[in-house]
Amino acid sequence: MPDPISWAYSWPYYAIALGAAYLLGSIPVGLILARLFGHGDIRNIGSGNIGATNVLRTGNKPLAAATLLLDGGKGAGAVLLGALYGPDVALTAGAGAVIGHVAPVWLLFRGGKGVATSLGVLLGLDWRLGLIALAMWLAAAVLFRFSSLAALIALVSAPVFAYLLSGRQLAELAGLLAIIVIFKHHANIRRLLSGQEPKIGAKKTTS
Repeated sequence: MPDPISWAYSWPYYAIALGAAYLLGSIPVGLILARLFGHGDIRNIGSGNIGATNVLRTGNKPLAAATLLLDGGKGAGAVLLGALYGPDVALTAGAGAVIGHVAPVWLLFRGGKGVATSLGVLLGLDWRLGLIALAMWLAAAVLFRFSSLAALIALVSAPVFAYLLSGRQLAELAGLLAIIVIFKHHANIRRLLSGQEPKIGAKKTTS
């Protein structure tokens, strides 16, 4: 963390990093791509979400993959740019990107669920942690066939691995990202518990 004596000089960097990363994260990639490729407003189908899982419900797998990669790229890109000004600024930028994705001002703060962007942030901050989280998401998705459950498993376990690999600061950020993802998945958690959560690839018609 920054030295208290130098905080008066360093806080503008954190503020700028947070704001710039928020703007980057707030770009609604899934919404833009769906419209460009003739699928209309992605918020009118499936869960109403703008992320890759809902884009997949259009039946366009390449478009869903592109959404996943670009949403992850927002997180990784924000972190890598922030890292030019130091590791603490990179952490701040990572948080800003995820907040921007889940609460974009352009969509009245109703954005995505933050999974891909969070994974991109973790990958940008520590490639080992990012690969572990990605592997856990993939393994859980293949095993259980629930995108939401895979996301929760990957992000909730990330703070533990972050602490083991990099220490307290990264673990704290990973914990914050996990809290955001859990909050954004509250409806999915209810459906998982009631057995009503659609599996990956299902064309869900109601949220």
